[in-house]
Amino acid sequence: ERTKLAASLKQKGNDAYGARNFSVAADFYSRAIAVSPKPEPVFYSNRAACYVNMTPPKHELVVEDCDAALKLDSHYVKALNRRATALEALERYEESLRDYTATTILSKFTNDAAGMAVERVLKKLSTKKATEIMSTREKRLPSYTFVSAYFAAFRPRPLPVLPENPSTGDNTLILALEALQASDYAHSLTLVNEAIEQGVSWDVGQAEALNLRGTYKFLISDTNGAKEDLEKSIELSPSLTQSWVKVASVYMEQGDHTKAFECFEQAIKQNAEDPDIYYHRGQVLFIMNDFATAADNYTQSTSLDDQFVFSHIQLAVAQYKSGNVANSMATFRRTLKAFPQRSEPQNYYGELLLDQQRYADAIEKFDRAIELERSKTPANVLPLVNKGLALFQWKQDIDAAERCCHEALRIDPDCEAAVATLAQLSLQQGKIDQAVKMFERHTELARNEPELVNALTYQYASYAQLEFIKHYPELASQMSQLARAI
Repeated sequence: ERTKLAASLKQKGNDAYGARNFSVAADFYSRAIAVSPKPEPVFYSNRAACYVNMTPPKHELVVEDCDAALKLDSHYVKALNRRATALEALERYEESLRDYTATTILSKFTNDAAGMAVERVLKKLSTKKATEIMSTREKRLPSYTFVSAYFAAFRPRPLPVLPENPSTGDNTLILALEALQASDYAHSLTLVNEAIEQGVSWDVGQAEALNLRGTYKFLISDTNGAKEDLEKSIELSPSLTQSWVKVASVYMEQGDHTKAFECFEQAIKQNAEDPDIYYHRGQVLFIMNDFATAADNYTQSTSLDDQFVFSHIQLAVAQYKSGNVANSMATFRRTLKAFPQRSEPQNYYGELLLDQQRYADAIEKFDRAIELERSKTPANVLPLVNKGLALFQWKQDIDAAERCCHEALRIDPDCEAAVATLAQLSLQQGKIDQAVKMFERHTELARNEPELVNALTYQYASYAQLEFIKHYPELASQMSQLARAI
């Protein structure tokens, strides 16, 4: 009789719900729960649906009722989805992500709304956490690979000429620039800060010091500090075109493309024969996907100085991106011949060959780049990472790919590309716990907020998968499918 009464009360609740009388419906479901001889998860889930639709919604009560329903039936997808929605509204994003992820997997990836919810909550969670982390994180230089690549994008310049009676700050500035030439970036940063504190005695020297300190500030993501230093450098020495170029980079990081191009125009007015201006303007255009105009700028850069390898490389890549594959390959072949002892053309040519699925040829180029880098201390490890990716894409040889990435990390422990690749390889194998460790490391290495958001997105997605395995161990085999989907 109690079972029949509970069923009758449930039906009345359904009728009231259909008539949008949510308070009345919730009361009927409460009475059904009270009289039922055994707990029924549907009663709790239905009452939760009433709480969701009340004005204002009673999200805390939704969570409580869905908790009760899921204790009775952990595979109850409706209750999972309702709890996820309530948790999202309460800004308990990690728990909400856990439930949306479980809903997606239990629905066998057919619930598009749940899949979209996973992406939505991941974005909210990662953005919120990234903002919190960046507000308290100590500023530090990124990996050697990143910093060396940044400085390599500028042609080397002679050291400034000291005044007749140099000050202590003047001499310290020269030491900072010499440390930069020796790729001793941490020491160079310390020395340039000391030089500015000690006082640099002449305008050109002050401009050089502020240019260098502003560059380091940019690299540690202090964009406002970088902009301030670089603009002071320009005031002291407007002809120092490198400062104009670097201010343009700051504006690009801040999303102000118009200001960035104004800086390039000012630099050209100061010295139209400086090939660095056109190379870096090409880089900005490349980022904006204007590959044809980027290629024109790289060509202008090489016409002024054909001994800078990166202008040739980027011209070839821009041609490739524009669809001029034959021209791109020809440019790369000329560059390989012109710079036989440089690893960069080998590495970037290998990347294009990999994109064309010419795996054996790509690996041959990566091996040559690795060989050329062995004589350097420390070596550029990107060819190693690229070789690992090529081996995985070609032969699905995960062990070989991981060995390449671990070797890269032995040389440069902070190489973001190696860490991110190892994380993805772990996901491919369903080794979620290992992937989590790598994503956590990637989060530590992220240089700025957009990179951090991206790293956190993968990290929290992996956390949610681990939670699913914990609660549904019998379905752990489906995790590799989710990994591929993510």
